[in-house]
Amino acid sequence: MSAAASASARARSGAAASAPGAGPVVAACRLVRTPADLARHFAVRRAVFVTEQALFAGDDRDVRDDDPATLHALAVAGRRAAGAVRLYPLDDDGLWKGDRLAVLRAFRHGLLGAALVELAVRTAGERGGARMAAMIQLPNVRFFEALGWQRVGAPRAFHGRDHQPMEIALSRRGR
Repeated sequence: MSAAASASARARSGAAASAPGAGPVVAACRLVRTPADLARHFAVRRAVFVTEQALFAGDDRDVRDDDPATLHALAVAGRRAAGAVRLYPLDDDGLWKGDRLAVLRAFRHGLLGAALVELAVRTAGERGGARMAAMIQLPNVRFFEALGWQRVGAPRAFHGRDHQPMEIALSRRGR
């Protein structure tokens, strides 16, 4: 099994993430169920996209976050919120969007990001999705390719930084 396939399989089975110097930490990835978890989800995104990367001023929240069709996911390592991603349908033909994938710096050396991506892909497929699209920051393109994503067209500016449009076919279940 390739390293990418092995990482993907471990991510699907319940990600192991590691914080530097802390050894392996089991991370649980799940859809947000409570207002407290949603606040933790937004805090992770704010830490990554506002504070660390300065992609947004003040907050990265937008109208998608208030749309009832948007699903928010949270990764928790121990008792600490460690990562987040959101996903939502774009049309009635099965196209979904995954975005705002954020993993706190201390948890980027494990499989937490892969686990969040796998959760988003699986969830959209279970809800009848056929494809998922995303805009990927250029340094993360190979990571997504290792998870089965394909490049779609050329990179383009998105939130002031070059991103690569990418897609993945979803496995439709429950339809």
